[in-house]
Formats: sequence, structure tokens, C-alpha cells
Amino acid sequence: MEENKMAVMPVRRLLLHMSWPMMLSMLIQALYNLVDSMFVAQLSTDGFVALSLAYPVQTLMISICVGTGVGVNTILSRRLGERRPAEASAVAMNGYFLYLCCWLIFLIPGVLFSRPFLALFSDVPQVVDYGSQYLAIVTAGSLGVCMQFSGERVLQASGDAVGPMCIQGIGAVVNLLLDPLLIFGLGPFPRLEVAGAALATVIGQLVGMTVGLLLVRRSRVLVLQTRGFRPSRSVILEILKIGFPAMVMQSLATVMTLGMNKLLSFFSATGVFILGAYFKLQSFLFMPVYGLNNGLIPVVSFNYGAKKRERITGLIHFALIIAAGLLAAGTLLLLLVPGPLLGLFNADAAVLADGVPALRLVSLSFVFAAVGIIFSSSFQALGCPMLSLILSLLRQVVLLLPAALVLGLLAPRLIWLSFLLAEGFSSLLALVLYRRLYRTKLARLEE
Repeated sequence: MEENKMAVMPVRRLLLHMSWPMMLSMLIQALYNLVDSMFVAQLSTDGFVALSLAYPVQTLMISICVGTGVGVNTILSRRLGERRPAEASAVAMNGYFLYLCCWLIFLIPGVLFSRPFLALFSDVPQVVDYGSQYLAIVTAGSLGVCMQFSGERVLQASGDAVGPMCIQGIGAVVNLLLDPLLIFGLGPFPRLEVAGAALATVIGQLVGMTVGLLLVRRSRVLVLQTRGFRPSRSVILEILKIGFPAMVMQSLATVMTLGMNKLLSFFSATGVFILGAYFKLQSFLFMPVYGLNNGLIPVVSFNYGAKKRERITGLIHFALIIAAGLLAAGTLLLLLVPGPLLGLFNADAAVLADGVPALRLVSLSFVFAAVGIIFSSSFQALGCPMLSLILSLLRQVVLLLPAALVLGLLAPRLIWLSFLLAEGFSSLLALVLYRRLYRTKLARLEE
């Protein structure tokens, strides 16, 4: 039987081989999210604020998809590492079923409660109108993003590095092309404004879903049989056991964004706009690291299933070096040109006055964030999702929000230092947890 490359390829080459397509595709994904917001900001300030307020709900949707994907990816890779292909195929099929359930979960509350949700954060009628239109469309059409995620995770776990890039990249390009046409009504297209941005997003995701289904059907590693399929309670519970903590962990970004929006509204007239712009920029800077994570999880899980300790540690250490280097470059960018970056979103003089020092302060946390992100994914891949959950709770809620409140009371301009305090402490804790995990788990693996 031919050896899987995840078992024999040199670890640094393997990590780069598995990660670069996802890093590129997620960079494209972040680019169209950034351009999406830039187009809407050109439309009006109310439109940009509406998208900023809708952002936590989109983050929650992605969090559930990512968490489910962590469970599918981890268990599927482990089954392949243990040379149990039939059980691996069963995991993939039950993963598709779970993602279909995710779409139904998003559909109903998204359509019914978009307007009441927006009204909690804004009393500006135009902002509420724009935001509720956007959320209703992206939640109703979320079948595309759900099934797109399932295709990506199945292909990653089976060692296909290029397939996920094609899924995300093609969908992102479609979105990018449709955005100006549907927002501004160019040529034969109607002017739909913010609703056009949402519709472009949904169409791009549906295209990505279609590409994913075609690529999974052509897979040589897994043979998926839809005829006679019945959901397996034991497999679903196993996926959720790994994936649920990851869902909660990813959902903390929603809690953090909502909390920071509320706090900033108390201390600054420009804070919500600055935070919205920051998150768009951050997604662009951090996406390559998340792509690296997507390549790291299946190869660590595979080698953990194959009991190859040295390969596991080599992968994690190399991932740390790459992530820290990428986010150090991001820090440098925000330190040098924060004003032009805010200008991408039509920032006025008041936003620039508050936003330039804010971005510089936040950027100091980036390298520490790289450490937390890589170790968090490593803990998931090694079957310790609760460690990842603890780490993310500290990074995004337990440390960040109280620190932001205290610093805001001391001096509103210092509130942005809360990111550095939370990330710095969390990265130190991550190192301690990793050393403990090595002694108790990795050191006992047979080579």
C-alpha cells in the first residue's frame, strides 16, 4: 500500500505543502471581505457601520462551521493515520450531515430576528435597515458556506492541499467580481446597495460549495457512498466531542466583538467605526496564520494517530516560527501606515485622530497572538480541545473585556492596550500548557 505523504514527507516541507494553498485562498477570502467593506463604505458611513454590527453574527456562523470542521478534520485524519479507511469515509459522510443541520440552525433565527438584533445596537433607522437586509440574506443563503466548509475539511484531512484552495479561491473571485456590480448597479445589474453585497457573498459561497462537491467526488483517498446513508449517533457524538469546544472557542470572537462594541460606545464616539475597520484589516493580516492552522491540524492529527512524536513536535515548532514572522510583519505595517489603512474605509478626521494611535497599540499584540493561535490548534489536533477553550476564553473574554473596561475608565485612549495584555498573558500560559502536555502525552508515544 502506498504511504500517505503525511506520514513520510519531511515535516517542514509537509507543513508548507499542506498550508500554502489554504493560506493563499484565505488571503483571497480576506481580500474580498476587505473590498466588500470598502465598497459599502463608499456607499455610506451607515452602510459600513451596519456591516460592522452584523459582523458578530457572521463570525458566529463561521465559528460553528469551523468548530464542526475541527471535529471532522481531526477524527478523519486520525482514522486515516490508523489505516481505517472505511471508518474515515463514515466520518466524512456524517460531517456532511452535520453541516446540513448547521444551515437549518442559521436559517430560521437569521431571517426572523435580524432586525431586532440590529435594533439592540443602533437607533439609526438606516443602519438597522441595511444591517437587517444583509443578515437576512447571508443567513438564508448560508447553505453555501456550510457545504463549502465540509468539502474543504474532508479534502484537507485526506491530504489534498490544493482542493480547499480551489474551493475558497473560486468562490472569493466570484464574490469580488459581483460586489461592485450588485452594490452600485453597474451595467445591466440592479442597484441593490448593502443587499447587493450580501447577495454577492451568498452566490460566491454557493459556487465554492459546488466546486467542493465535485472535488470530493473525485477523491482517491475516500470513497463516499450516499446511497443508503444513515446518520451514525456514535460518529456524530465523537465529532461534536472534539468540535464543540472549538465551536465555543471560535464563538468567543462574537462575544468579544459585542462586548467591545458596547464598551467603546461608552468611551468614544468613533470607537465602533475604528473597531469595525480594525477587524477587517486584522482578518486580512491574520488569515495566512489561520490558513497555516488549517494545514497544521490534519498533519498533527495524522501523526498523532501514527504515534510519531518527533514529527508532531517538529510541525508545531515550525508553525510557531512562520506564524510569528507573519504577524510581526503585520505589526510593522500597522505601526508605519495606520492612517492610509483607515482611509480605505473613508475615515473622517475624527476617526483618523483616534484610530491611528489605536491601531498602533493593538498591533503590539500580534506576535503574542500568533503563539496562542498555533498552540490552540495544536491542542485540538492532539485531542485536548478543553485546553484550547481555556486559552481562547482568556484571550478573548476573561482577560480582554475587564482590561478594556479598567483602561477605558483610566483613559479612553488606553482601551486598545487591553489586546496586548490579554494576548501576552495567554501566550505565556500556552507555553506552560504545551510543556505539560508534552510530558504527559507526547513523551509517551512510541516512535
